[in-house]
This record gives sequence, structure tokens and C-alpha cells, in this order.
Amino acid sequence: MMDRPPEASVAAVPLPSFWEFEAPRAWQRIDFISDLHLAEDRPRTFEAFAAHLSSTPADAVFILGDLFDLWVGDDSRNDRFEARCVEAIADASSRRAIAFMHGNRDFLVGDTMLKACGAMALVDPAVLIAFDQRILLSHGDALCIADTPYQRFRAEVRSPAWQAAFLAMPIEQRREQALAIRQQSEQRKQMTSRLDWVDVDPASAVRWLHEAGASALVHGHTHCPGSEPLAPGLLRHVLSDWELDDCDAPARAEVLAWTAGRFERLAPSFACSVASPVAPSALPSLSPSSNNTGAR
Repeated sequence: MMDRPPEASVAAVPLPSFWEFEAPRAWQRIDFISDLHLAEDRPRTFEAFAAHLSSTPADAVFILGDLFDLWVGDDSRNDRFEARCVEAIADASSRRAIAFMHGNRDFLVGDTMLKACGAMALVDPAVLIAFDQRILLSHGDALCIADTPYQRFRAEVRSPAWQAAFLAMPIEQRREQALAIRQQSEQRKQMTSRLDWVDVDPASAVRWLHEAGASALVHGHTHCPGSEPLAPGLLRHVLSDWELDDCDAPARAEVLAWTAGRFERLAPSFACSVASPVAPSALPSLSPSSNNTGAR
């Protein structure tokens, strides 16, 4: 996956501010998920998400972006499907901590939605301090710097001026525009070959880790789950996307669970009993799959 050495980086990502959160000492397990792309036409994925929120023994679930396939503003939170999502998250937040980080699909989730869900906002990137360790959390898209068209788009839509103008539109117009952008993204993915697949820039990731004083990076976005060393003493764990509704593709869904001293990859349906330890000596492949290339 990291086929360029750090010194051959395309460019350096400017160092961000590293927001920190220290977990309560009583916490024994933290779950990480991302890239579920929840939508009304993906009922099995939603049901797996809701079931995991309800049944996980974790003290906290950290959602690292792209929970929703599209989010056009918090005024959609009372619509039929979105209301079911709010209900599931709010129910879980009454029993365990829920933290949410924006992704490239749901960067318009705002304070009103998070308050309705009882969820805590996570700044990207964020340092999580738990189990006497420091790890760095990010959605991951900001580190994919070789994808320059996407980085230009990201800078535009994350600007307050663009967001204010977009949210001022009628909600149906926002949905139409968001769907058009998604269709353009899907067309671009279909035109992207495996050789053109863009990953997190390794030198920038290492630089972030050193600056944050963290030993591991946990991120999503690339849809290529796995773990690997970035540099001596530094690891990254890439979260799985979830897809349980596409009959033409293998089902996939995974939770990365962190307990004192170890990370484990779990199937969400059996998160209480099935574990597959992730160890540096037996790291899974991080190669892009044939249907998961290009922008996310």
C-alpha cells in the first residue's frame, strides 16, 4: 500500500492543531467504525449498525466519518430514515459514549444533529488518550494529498461561505445537488484504475504522529481495511467500510476494538464473541479492491 518511501511524498500536509480527548480511566474498550454510508436503500447495513450500537460491550463508539452516504443539513434529521438513525444513536448514547467525526460525505452534520443524538463532536485530527497510550484519529481524506482535484473540492466545501450558501437552499435543491456530486464521484471511481489509486501520504502521516506524540493512526476513507507499520514504532489501522446490501459484492463490515494493549478486528454482528487479533507479525493486505478505487 505504501509504495512510495516517505521522502518521495507529493507534498507535505500542513500541521493541524491536535485536539485531545482523555478517556475516563474506567473505560475498558473503545470501538472504532467509519464509512458505513448509511442510506434508506441500505437497510441491512443500517440494521447491523443499530444492532452493534445496542449490543457492543464497549464503553464508547467512535465514528470516524462517512456514517451517512449523504447529509444535506440538520433540518433533515426528522425525515423518516434520518429519524431512525437519530433514534438508534440516541438510544446507544444513553448507555455509552458516542463520538462523531466528519467525513467527506457527512461534513454538514452540525451541533443540532449531534445534540439530538447525544453524541460528542470530534475534531479531525484528534488525539485520543486511553490505556496509557496516545493514538491519532482522522477520517483520512485530508492526508490523501496526491488526489489534488479532491483536495481542491474539499477546501471549497469546507469553507464557511460555501456551507452557508448551500444550507440556505431549499432542502430538495440541496438533495439534488448532493446526489449530482455523488454521481460525479462514482463516475470518477469507475474511471480510476488500480494504478491510480490514492492512499494516505506516508510522510505526512508520520509527521502528524510525531507532532501529536502518538504511536498509531486510526483512519477510514480509503475502504482498504488493514494494519501496517508506518515507521519504527508507528502503526496505522485502516477501518473497514460497511456494505451488506450489494448482492453483487462480498459482504463486508468490521469494527476495530481497542482495549488495553491490543487492537482487534471484529465482525459487528458477533462483536461480543468473535475477535481476530491484529498483530504486526501478521498484518492483513492493504491493497485496494477492484471496486474500491479513487475518491471516496
